[in-house]
Parts: sequence; structure tokens; C-alpha cells
Amino acid sequence: MIVVAGEALIDLVPQGAGALAALTPALGGGPFNTAVALGRLGSPTAFCSRMSHDAFGEALLDRLRETGVDVSSVQRGDEPTTLAVAVVDEGGSAAYSFYVEGTADRLFTTPGTLPAGTRAVSFGTCSLMLEPGASAYEELMRAASARGVFTALDPNIRAGLIPDADAYRARFRSWLPSVSLLKLSEEDAGWLGGSPDEWLAAGPAAVVVTRGGDGLTAYTRDGGAYAVSGERVAVVDTIGAGDTVNAALLHGLAVRDALSAEGISALGPEGWRSLLGFAARAAAITCSRAGAEPPYAHELDAGDAYA
Repeated sequence: MIVVAGEALIDLVPQGAGALAALTPALGGGPFNTAVALGRLGSPTAFCSRMSHDAFGEALLDRLRETGVDVSSVQRGDEPTTLAVAVVDEGGSAAYSFYVEGTADRLFTTPGTLPAGTRAVSFGTCSLMLEPGASAYEELMRAASARGVFTALDPNIRAGLIPDADAYRARFRSWLPSVSLLKLSEEDAGWLGGSPDEWLAAGPAAVVVTRGGDGLTAYTRDGGAYAVSGERVAVVDTIGAGDTVNAALLHGLAVRDALSAEGISALGPEGWRSLLGFAARAAAITCSRAGAEPPYAHELDAGDAYA
């Protein structure tokens, strides 16, 4: 079982140009997208969050259930669902403004237990930026790591939600001893500062840096650096692409029984390039359609070891 911990929200996507363009609601949130992508790939998955009783919250839960994701660890509240207004540029990249005051996911509390059979827990995005929930997710991360559970982190920086950039950067560094796999975009890496070598020395067994259409690179503690090119595709938008990469990496490691520092070390060049190639193909499919719509296993290469 792979547990994804973090927010589920509603993306409001403009259907035209200008500030007053009609907005269409879409299910989203980095952790939510990651859980859906894992479910579609066929990994046993659970979602750990706090979600509203409102209509948006019910729609989010319905999508998780439809995808086969276990929602027994989802806390509920009467507060509204977080909203994110997306702006998509001509290249398909999305930027967001958020409506987060008094929303349900900010009031997440640390659960006493994780679902039976938990092999990995994935964290990231807004849930690690917004208090008081951020401290609860941080506590869960440290506790899971202390029990030997594989932990994955995608910081997925939303600078507009971070009032003190230096404090957040220091907090990010404090998480690294409790992180098994760090995945982040090239833009996030630049904002955070530091380098893969510095991050690896602090704790993670591997760091994966994504570069959009140019592909992704994995760095490992033994000095390995393994890169693959991006898959060429007609991009509709990039919403959910990074979350799909998260899911593909975790799914691929689970298939290889490599959700551990030892398992990551044993992958070697061939294993890493195969895993990264799988993640690149999955992300390309997501980019080829509107919104965060990650692929199902049958949409990937039938002969791929990770499909």
C-alpha cells in the first residue's frame, strides 16, 4: 500500500482569455492527483487528508473511490474546499492563485496509525506550506520515516503561499533526513537553492529533477546521474504532469520491490533509465489532454516492466 498525504482541492480553469473568462471546476491538488495516478497505474493506494462535506469534497472523494483509492484515512470537516484559480499560458504551463482561508484541508491532524500494509508515504505541495496542517503532515513524515517506512517528497513550491521564504527553505532542509526520495522540478530546485549532492548528503537515497519537455534526471548517493529525454507530444496543458511523475516513480519502485534505500541502490543504470523513461511516458500522456488526467496502465507500453 502506498499512502499519499496532502490536500485535495478544486482547480478553477479559465475557458478563454481575460480576467472575467468563465471558470470550469476541475478536481485537483498535487497529492490528490498523485493518488489518482497511482490508482490508475494499478498500485494499491490510500489517501490521507482532511476534506470538506461540501459538494466539491464529495466529488473529490467520488473520484478517489472510482479509481480504487482507499479513503478510510480521510478526515472530514464542514469547512469549504480549497480553490485554486489556474492561468494557463500559450505553452500549456499553469500558474495558480489560491483561496485557502478557513478551508478543510488546513485543519488536518496527525493520524494515530497508517493503513495496514503501508510501504510508502508521499508528501508535498500546499499541505506542507499552510498551518496548522503543515505541522501535522510534517509530524506524520517524521514518524513514518522513524518506523522505517519509505517516504517521498515533492515540495512543488507555490511561492504565493509562503510568507517567509527563508524560513520555508530552512524547514525544507530539516525534512531531508526523513525523506527517502526527493522529486522536484528544475524551477523548484532553483527557488529552494542547493544542489542534488547537498540534498543527498542530508538524507534522501535519490533525488529526481524534472525539466519539463527536456526530461528528468535521477541522482543517487553513489554518485550516479541517470537522465532520460522527455517524450514528444502535442501539449494541451501541463496540469498534473509532475504529480504523474511522482506516481510513476513510486509505482515503478513498488513493482521492482525497491521502496527502500537498498532497493534504490540496487537499481543501477539500466533500472533507473527504465524507471525514468516510464515516468516520462506517463507524464507525456497527461500533458496531451486537458487537466490532470493521468494515464491508466493499459495506455502505456504493453511490454514495459512497470506498466
